[in-house]
Amino acid sequence: MHLPADSLAPEWLVVPEDANDLADGVWPASAVRGGDGAVEIAGVSATALAQTYGTPLLVLDEEEVRGRARRFRDAFDRAAAENGTTAQVYYAGKAFLCTTVARWMVDEGLRVDVCTGGELAVALAAGVVPASLGFHGNNKSVAELERAVEVGVGTVIVDSAIEIERLAAITARTGATQRVLVRVVSGVHAETHDFLATAHEDQKFGFPLREAEAAVARIREIPGLVFAGLHCHIGSQIFGVAGFRESASRVLDLHAALLAHGPVPQLNLGGGFGIAYTRVDDPTPIEELAGAIVSAVAEGCAARGIPVPALSFEPGRAIVGTAGVTIYEVGTTKDVTVASGSVRRYVSVDGGMSDNARPALYGAEYSARLASRVGTGEPRLSRVVGKHCESGDIVVDHEYLPDDLVPGDLLAVPATGAYCAPLASNYNHVPRPPVVAVRDGRSTIIVRGETLDDVLARDAGIDGADAPRENQ
Repeated sequence: MHLPADSLAPEWLVVPEDANDLADGVWPASAVRGGDGAVEIAGVSATALAQTYGTPLLVLDEEEVRGRARRFRDAFDRAAAENGTTAQVYYAGKAFLCTTVARWMVDEGLRVDVCTGGELAVALAAGVVPASLGFHGNNKSVAELERAVEVGVGTVIVDSAIEIERLAAITARTGATQRVLVRVVSGVHAETHDFLATAHEDQKFGFPLREAEAAVARIREIPGLVFAGLHCHIGSQIFGVAGFRESASRVLDLHAALLAHGPVPQLNLGGGFGIAYTRVDDPTPIEELAGAIVSAVAEGCAARGIPVPALSFEPGRAIVGTAGVTIYEVGTTKDVTVASGSVRRYVSVDGGMSDNARPALYGAEYSARLASRVGTGEPRLSRVVGKHCESGDIVVDHEYLPDDLVPGDLLAVPATGAYCAPLASNYNHVPRPPVVAVRDGRSTIIVRGETLDDVLARDAGIDGADAPRENQ
């Protein structure tokens, strides 16, 4: 039976019966406590990882990533076949991209989606076949588009009229042919943070539905461009299928209208599938998502009397997010009594918003557990905070942790595989941490951590600095 919740805790957070448990679905499936009580991921203990690589440290369970990629591929393949079409799954590299992860995706039969010249460079360095790449972005530069056309990127998702004209000029000059999708805004508002919702009208991405026909007509006029279909993405961290069904219905009206003037081979419905960050989150199973979304498209096509197009999807967070665990070392603890008389424990760790900006950026919730041992104290309402000079430097806003937690303990925060390393910064001149992959009891660095020398290397005043100055 759960204990009464603290008055400072949000309604969804209950006092756990065991403040050492690892909630199913929030942690990688391989996460367990070893004989010494330390958290183990894929057979490697948090203590050993911290001793080998230091902290903070982002740990990525390779088999969790690969397994979730396979589940997406298999689920959409099956759903597409049942509805008389085919499906492609692109890994949304913005969630977390390095050459190793890109190769894992290719190994598991996925394509890769990039959204900048830098991400394109990573995918190419990984050996990803350019024809299997999708290239997103609302402000692709001429140089980025030239590079995409030069290497033979399979699909450029055009986001504006200016971009169409840039591609027209590039293909005319080079004699190349470029396949494109047109990104449209369906007007469906995902139930998520405003910064994560990408299908409402007043935002930077895509063409409103009412303007898309003209954009497609212009593309069809250009000899070097091949119109391949439509793209729509309604947002991120979305549970359920209602938003996807409604968005697909609206886009299919446009799709049907475009068929009157030529082929529309493909429909890409994006990604945005949510994961569990806390035990109360209830993401829709991958197989249920795939079946419901593809069936909705097929039903919509049947109602309009049109063939079902080839489908594409772009999961990112839902593949890599749950696979990641960040390990920190506790530096200080402090009990703070608020005006109501309630007490909250502040637990400071050796990272923070420089390795996980999501709580500060849009109030993302996470959970945490003591990772180097089993705590024996009672659950205490705690707030895990970073070392940066910002009051908003919060890693986990609300969590119950054992009250015998002390400096030097290791703390682990699960579900950090997506949008943590990509958003990392050097705020306060803190080096970015390494990323380590674990599998079958072994660990391997896949992204090297920075040193202070790396951080200082960009300071142009150091090499030619004069002798130290004193204030006059």
